[in-house]
Amino acid sequence: MLRTFDLVLVGVMTAAAAVTYTIKHRAELKLEEVHRLEAEIKLEKDTIDLLKADWALQSQPNRLERLVNNYNSELQLQPTVSTSLVHAKELPMLKAQVPVPEIADAKTGKPKPKVAPKPVEEEDEMTTGSVE
Repeated sequence: MLRTFDLVLVGVMTAAAAVTYTIKHRAELKLEEVHRLEAEIKLEKDTIDLLKADWALQSQPNRLERLVNNYNSELQLQPTVSTSLVHAKELPMLKAQVPVPEIADAKTGKPKPKVAPKPVEEEDEMTTGSVE
């Protein structure tokens, strides 16, 4: 009786050790994945910072003025007339606002119910300085 009980306990301990090892191994794999994702996020943030710095250099007014002066004969650039600018409400409809055409169901011949488009927010009040 004692030997059978000992064998059962040894089997339970072996199974518990195997389960513990499996859980530990999975946790280590997940930790490696977390480290890999953190490294990718850091790389993306560094790339974004680099691109912002590059954009700041490329869009400096002195540089742009120098380029305009150098290539003015080729490009024939003209200042934008303030009357050629429009407000957002004067633009054509957004794709979300276009009415959905009625489509008949192939089996019943009845029109399918229309899906209401998402409401569009009103014009924002942000001033950009490009419109007077």
